[in-house]
Amino acid sequence: MLSVSIIIPTLNEAQHLPRTLRLLQRLYPEPAEIIIADGGSTDQTILLAEAMRPHFRSMKIVKCQQTGRACQMNAGATEATGDMLCFLHADTALPDDALCVIRRTLANPGTVAGGFVSLMRGPHSTQWLTSFHNYIKTYYAPLLFRPLLFFRGARLLFGDQAIFCRREQFLAVGGYTDAMPIMEEADLLIRMVRFGRVRQVNRVVESSDRRVAKWGFWKANGIFLTIGFLWGVGYPPAKLKRWFTDIR
Repeated sequence: MLSVSIIIPTLNEAQHLPRTLRLLQRLYPEPAEIIIADGGSTDQTILLAEAMRPHFRSMKIVKCQQTGRACQMNAGATEATGDMLCFLHADTALPDDALCVIRRTLANPGTVAGGFVSLMRGPHSTQWLTSFHNYIKTYYAPLLFRPLLFFRGARLLFGDQAIFCRREQFLAVGGYTDAMPIMEEADLLIRMVRFGRVRQVNRVVESSDRRVAKWGFWKANGIFLTIGFLWGVGYPPAKLKRWFTDIR
């Protein structure tokens, strides 16, 4: 049976990582390993991860030389031994049968990668409209900005959708682009389309709504739309990152 490595990039995620790891204990079947790729946390992230290590068959903690989600996920993938990779945000919860879903999806040789439907939730609210827009954006964004690739199977997935793929094909395209501070998932998936279609599977993962809670509904969705549009017309990702500040 093909194995799955779960890679979690972290940077000062002490508030969310413990819950995410606790929920990963429910996975059946188990992942081959969980890899924490840390970008230099100054809070209790590493200590909390170390405390959870005995609860998993295999957990690796990789301390990355560079901060940046793309660099960290590449570092995690380099350490991975699984046949398939699942890139999971530290504030995202997988369903307990997620690995079955991943294996079933990638059992189709015409599918190169996939991701879940992200439902954004917080302790006091569920961001239904933002979540719905993110769902349909998976389809309309590549149709508008990369129509030829759309009809070849390109879909626009984001990190909070828990993107998964085969390790061999991830490495074949060179992984994430280290220099991209934002939209690195879109860049990766566009390059992977040469191997097959990208799918948004009809299953839900729950992601933190911390950006919407911090910025407010209108500001957050305005930023999301602006970044997506400017990326689509070729605006440099390094400049886009200035509007997408980290929220902890």
